[in-house]
Amino acid sequence: MRRGGTSRARVRAFAAPLVAALLAGPTATGCGATGSGHADRAPSAGADGGRTTPPSPRVTSDEDLCTKLVGHWSRKVLDGRAYGDYQSMGLSGGQYDILREVVDSARAAERQGVTDVGRLIDREAREGCVEWYRAGGPGEGPWR
Repeated sequence: MRRGGTSRARVRAFAAPLVAALLAGPTATGCGATGSGHADRAPSAGADGGRTTPPSPRVTSDEDLCTKLVGHWSRKVLDGRAYGDYQSMGLSGGQYDILREVVDSARAAERQGVTDVGRLIDREAREGCVEWYRAGGPGEGPWR
């Protein structure tokens, strides 16, 4: 007689329901269900015999992402609705430097009576981000 061990019958009794639950998991959670955006998507009729290849996902360039982030937060800072520091905004130190320059220019433009400061923000954020990435951007360190 063994002490402290587990019998094979007990292991099988526990393992069978566990395996069944793991195998049923994706079905129960709706993975691949109609309308989920995953499997079961019916091909639409097209010139290629009824099979249409879905479009490839669009990849956002580093410069475009930088421009969107800097533009967004520049508007928030200008409106007095920003909070926290550059890290809580999801910006790197370099992107925050661009943001400060953009906000300074936008404030100066507002003082001069420019009405469409949004276009100025977009243009300067784009120019700053493109130049930053040409100069090396965030670098290759762990905080890239």
